[in-house]
Amino acid sequence: MAKLYNEISRTFNEYLLIPNLSTPLCIPDKIDLTTPITRFRTGEAHIRLNIPFVSSIMQAVSDNKLAISLARCGGLSFIYGAQTIDSQAEMIRKVKKFKSGFVVCDSYLSPEHTLNDILRLKEDTGHSTIAVTSNGNSDGILTGIITSRDYRISRDSLDKKVCHIMTPFEALITGRDGILLNEANDLIWANKLNCLPIVNEKQQLVHMVFRKDYEAHKENPFELLDEKKSLLVGAGINTYDYQDRVPALLEAGADILCLDSSDGYSTWQYDAITYIKSNFPKAYIGAGNVVDAEGFRYLADAGADFVKVGIGGGSICITREQKGIGRGQATSILEVACARDRYKEETGIYIPICSDGGIVYDNHIAIALAMGADFVMMGRYFARFDESPGKKLKRGNEYVKEYWGEGSNRAKNWQRYSMSANKDTLFEEGVDSYVPYAGALKDNLSVTISKIKSTMSSCGAASIEEFQKKARITLVSPISIREGGAHDIILKDKDY
Repeated sequence: MAKLYNEISRTFNEYLLIPNLSTPLCIPDKIDLTTPITRFRTGEAHIRLNIPFVSSIMQAVSDNKLAISLARCGGLSFIYGAQTIDSQAEMIRKVKKFKSGFVVCDSYLSPEHTLNDILRLKEDTGHSTIAVTSNGNSDGILTGIITSRDYRISRDSLDKKVCHIMTPFEALITGRDGILLNEANDLIWANKLNCLPIVNEKQQLVHMVFRKDYEAHKENPFELLDEKKSLLVGAGINTYDYQDRVPALLEAGADILCLDSSDGYSTWQYDAITYIKSNFPKAYIGAGNVVDAEGFRYLADAGADFVKVGIGGGSICITREQKGIGRGQATSILEVACARDRYKEETGIYIPICSDGGIVYDNHIAIALAMGADFVMMGRYFARFDESPGKKLKRGNEYVKEYWGEGSNRAKNWQRYSMSANKDTLFEEGVDSYVPYAGALKDNLSVTISKIKSTMSSCGAASIEEFQKKARITLVSPISIREGGAHDIILKDKDY
């Protein structure tokens, strides 16, 4: 006979937080939202997010453009894996090259190239600053720099040679290889430069430091950076081609990997994790999704660095309808958080958990964190923004963006959902849809973060860890839920 769980499977919307004493120690400006994303023992080094947000491993959400924007705000994107290995690796490289600090140049010409070559390279790369070397490659001797200020398309002939356009090396102010970033920025400001080339003893270009990156970093103080001042980025993988995909993604610079599956409690994920940990011991790998203690423990024992929680709760997911598989997101988080804490007591190892799905409103994020999630993964939330890959369209009087699930026919991501290579037997576990267009990521995220900090302040918590320890949570009835919103009035505007 099947085992029956008598406890009702509940969602975030069925809970509210009870306020605790607020003090000057937990006002919003003093609240710390940093949180771990990889396993660790007390005192060990590990990766931490500056805000508890990661974007879903979805074609409609996580490409290099959104990954850059989210990392600059302190979160992390997992570049979707339902694409060729080469194209996913290239997206990773684009994120790693876009950094505040020492930039690796990939736009080179020789002195014998022409203005026409400059314009063509600029169109291909989007870079307006081009290095000129003796052979037109990165290993040549730096002979000059070209910027958009060095030529006028309306006046200069397209056949004009680069050597007559560039600022020659002798006229450049450069930094030595090994210079510190603050020293490089001091040179930039002292000499009123837009770009400082960093060269080695052979006069080869090593890096470039840009004034705009310094200014941008000041505008984005919570940027999630590695030790080389590059933005952090994750990558989604599957359990089919990981032996080929993982080496390419790590070589491209991926900081953390994540197995992408609607059901992670499987031997395929166990095998993938153990293979990666055996062959790439310094690699970080998240796994999931699971909804109970057994699933968490299985992936934790396999070596997962974090575990994703949630099946069927996503706004575009129909796994529960199609397969009858899943569990209410709040119930899942509460059970897995207890399992995570027991694992820490037994082993001394803390394994972060990620709440993936079931979040409709900003207050659900706060409730998920209070229940024990270390961070949340969201798709619909990020799909609404300018930076997401979906097209922006006008429907009626409103703008929307396209949003489709990885289990939809549009995604054709059979590797995520099928246990068999027979693509003809697949059925949909996701839908193709629209979400209301919301504008820029940074603007919306700042509002969401403000709400979360305000909630934590009301609960007397100055950090996520303290929030989880102090939070008092109550169930609410359907009538209480209705009472919690605007009711028994005539609204002037539907948005509030």
